[in-house]
Amino acid sequence: MKSLLFSSLLAAIASCAVVAADAPSVAGKWDVYTSIAGNDSNMVCTFDQKDRVVTGTCATDKGNVDISGKIEGGKFTWSYKSDYQGMPLTVQYAGALTSATRIKGTVDVPEFGVSGEFTANQSK
Repeated sequence: MKSLLFSSLLAAIASCAVVAADAPSVAGKWDVYTSIAGNDSNMVCTFDQKDRVVTGTCATDKGNVDISGKIEGGKFTWSYKSDYQGMPLTVQYAGALTSATRIKGTVDVPEFGVSGEFTANQSK
């Protein structure tokens, strides 16, 4: 009985290690360049990560926004809520880590039906 319990405990610990290995770290400060429908912008984001869940803030030209996201394997998605001329909107990012310090992907603003690209480089 003790052997079965010990084996189950080892299996649980091993599965946690696999989950942690599946989620590379994006924690820290990132410089994000975004281009949407001919509008370019830069912002600095600070990501906090616990396992696959990512939270944090981004400093935009309209002030700080809270982000929420997730990372699975090398894919990282996050979003934040903002407004444009009084209309609420959501900015959605979907990218992939191209290295430990670089993320590239797409950005969408569904309320306006516009898309673009972004590149994020981890700050030194």
